[in-house]
Amino acid sequence: MTQPSYALTTSLDGLTPGQLHGFFVNWPNPPTPETFLRLLRGSYRVVLAVHDGQVIGFVQAISDGVLTAYIPLLEVRPAWQGRGVGRALMARMQDELRHLYAVDLGCDDDLVPFYERLGMRRGNLMVTRTHARQNGSQPE
Repeated sequence: MTQPSYALTTSLDGLTPGQLHGFFVNWPNPPTPETFLRLLRGSYRVVLAVHDGQVIGFVQAISDGVLTAYIPLLEVRPAWQGRGVGRALMARMQDELRHLYAVDLGCDDDLVPFYERLGMRRGNLMVTRTHARQNGSQPE
């Protein structure tokens, strides 16, 4: 088996917005790379997949640090999808969160089998979305 040509890291040290392009594909109002970096810095845990100095995938968790965590975002740049990057990111994040009672996430129906293969099971999720704030803009 060949080794992946990317590295996983939990460190944001030295990370710049210039390393965060190519995400949020098909979002009507995506965050800028600067806002993306802010959301990563505000996370409880982050795992990045990095290739040649560019982030090619990420997963973030928010948490109380005691009992629960929620994984709002897992994304792999389109050119890297289908190569095991998402699976590696999630496996590492699950390891990072193993001390917690509950780890939840929401996903589209077509992604349920992916998460089930990682040991998660289907549950219910209720949501509210304000697409005007999707880019991370602050209320006026």
